[in-house]
Amino acid sequence: MNRRTILVSTGIAAVGIFGLGAYMYVPTVDKNAVRNAADETFLVRSHAPVLGPVDAPVTIVEFFDPACEACRAFHPYVKNIMSNFEGKVRVVLRYANFHPQSEAAIRILEAARMQGKFEVVLERLLQTQPLWAPHGRAADSVWSVIAGTGLDITRAKKDALLPEVTRVLDQDASDVKAAGVKGTPTFFVNGKSLQEFGPQQLYELVRSEVEDN
Repeated sequence: MNRRTILVSTGIAAVGIFGLGAYMYVPTVDKNAVRNAADETFLVRSHAPVLGPVDAPVTIVEFFDPACEACRAFHPYVKNIMSNFEGKVRVVLRYANFHPQSEAAIRILEAARMQGKFEVVLERLLQTQPLWAPHGRAADSVWSVIAGTGLDITRAKKDALLPEVTRVLDQDASDVKAAGVKGTPTFFVNGKSLQEFGPQQLYELVRSEVEDN
């Protein structure tokens, strides 16, 4: 079984787990937004979380909402791409605060990053998303789902309210508008927007950039 088949097969399984409805949500990029933004600073900021090697030749920028069902469904695809092109791809996460519970989750992620717990808390938030971001039903507190991650919650609750976290939220909100992002997840690969949304399309765009670098 080749890598592409593995990617698609794993992706199908993830869709089954996370719900076909979430996967079928197709985000769009404003037609007036740039189509090749490699030189635009609004895609990559120094404060943005980075997954993978910081000096990787290929950068996936994902505009991401932790409360978004489609983001949760797509997360395994992104991890598979990083695995398939190990050492050659980094993911820069930019926050898109589109849902009622999103800001609380983003603040928790930023507080977790201060403690070196960003990835473990991110995984927990995505795993438990139906509890704290159920979209139309009563929700649990976001804080209630992160016990056991090793996060110092008392400290995190203070850090989550720091002015620098608010500045991250404000800057990312501004950059969401500058990039023309209308839904999540929205991807740019080395500044190129993903023209046709889907896991295989993202894989092919990344593969093309890896081969060119």
